[in-house]
Amino acid sequence: MASRKPALAQEEVRYSMTGRWIAAVFLGVFTLTVNGGAGVAVGQEQAAATAGATAKTEKPASEIGIGYLRAYAPQLTLSLLDQPPGDNGIAGAKVAIDDNNTTGKFLNQHFRLDIAEIKPSDDPVAAFNELVAKGNRYIVADLSAKQLLAIADLARDKGVLIFNIGASDDRLREEDCRINVFHVAPTRSMLADGLAQYLMWKRWPKWVLIYGSHDNDHLYADALRRAADRFGAEIVAEKEFKDTGTARRTDTGVTQIQKQISTFTQGFPEYDVMLVADESEVFGTYVPFRTWMPRPVAGTAGLVPSSWHPASEQWAGIQMQSRFLKITGRRMLSRDMEAWTAVRTVGEAATRAKGTDFETIDAYLRSDKFSVAAFKGQKLTFRPWNLQLRQPIFLGDDRSVISTSPQEGYLHQVSELDTLGVDQPETKCTLK
Repeated sequence: MASRKPALAQEEVRYSMTGRWIAAVFLGVFTLTVNGGAGVAVGQEQAAATAGATAKTEKPASEIGIGYLRAYAPQLTLSLLDQPPGDNGIAGAKVAIDDNNTTGKFLNQHFRLDIAEIKPSDDPVAAFNELVAKGNRYIVADLSAKQLLAIADLARDKGVLIFNIGASDDRLREEDCRINVFHVAPTRSMLADGLAQYLMWKRWPKWVLIYGSHDNDHLYADALRRAADRFGAEIVAEKEFKDTGTARRTDTGVTQIQKQISTFTQGFPEYDVMLVADESEVFGTYVPFRTWMPRPVAGTAGLVPSSWHPASEQWAGIQMQSRFLKITGRRMLSRDMEAWTAVRTVGEAATRAKGTDFETIDAYLRSDKFSVAAFKGQKLTFRPWNLQLRQPIFLGDDRSVISTSPQEGYLHQVSELDTLGVDQPETKCTLK
């Protein structure tokens, strides 16, 4: 109830102003009735004077600038259906700005979104400085881990908060953590743990792991190995798929792929599930239904863990999906939801903290009072030891949500969400 006081106070001011104006009009009508036509002028003058006084008491809205810094280039995917839209993430941020302003207008707050775009290979410092020069103290960063670290300390010195939605690297929340960087995107360890809990709930403990040859593929494979150790699964075999640099779509036909994947997955010992770690989009999409043994596939292909799913309907998700579709003309993807959550985080803090200055918002974000609702069945909060957003993990295929982790039975003394990813006793992060 306390959180509604600012809105109620503002409404009381508005109703009070309206009441004075109505009283002035009533007085004019009364004068007209008693004194004849001469009363019209008197009533109009009194109403105009009251309206003028009211306008003078209204203060201009406090503006909160949010920058969106994105490293983007068109991405080649194995399936045309997986081609991300050009406004992936940006669309979610724009919808969130509208949501912030819908609430903010009752509190005399206005939110502004400034967007800057660079290439994945660019240095982000110049674009970051431009956003800060425009007055943006909050930056939503859709960047690689390397790019994020390039601006993290600079942002701290300038008094800027960063909300990471692009990099899932665990090291950004651990040995390379920063006190001014909040992480909305889940880590690879959170994604892997969410998947592992479901596989163990299904009693599928024997896994084969196949992974790509790029650095991100190796990091995802490491997260799956960690999850296996954590939840009692066994990786009975592993194999690396070398990227030979073919054009993929044009150089390989369906028949050749069918033979290649079947041969590649031959010779493994008995297992329950084949795990794929292919963030680089080299071979993973081709694995389901082409394995040598008839087994389910999970990881970056098949059953995929993610922060959001475009078919999510529970917990008022259908309302969010419908609204997003109406505004953007497409379905909401994980990056859209992460950007939406980051922007709404700033808006929620400004609303609940009853202030728009940087110090007030920053303090509220770090307090145990902060939470944000994101259509995931429970309020989301930041872990105080590494500023990672606690959140459920969706498990789905290309058509529907299969399950949501944490799974039933995985308990925790603080929050069941802390069974996903690095827990406080394990952390290497020291926030300074």
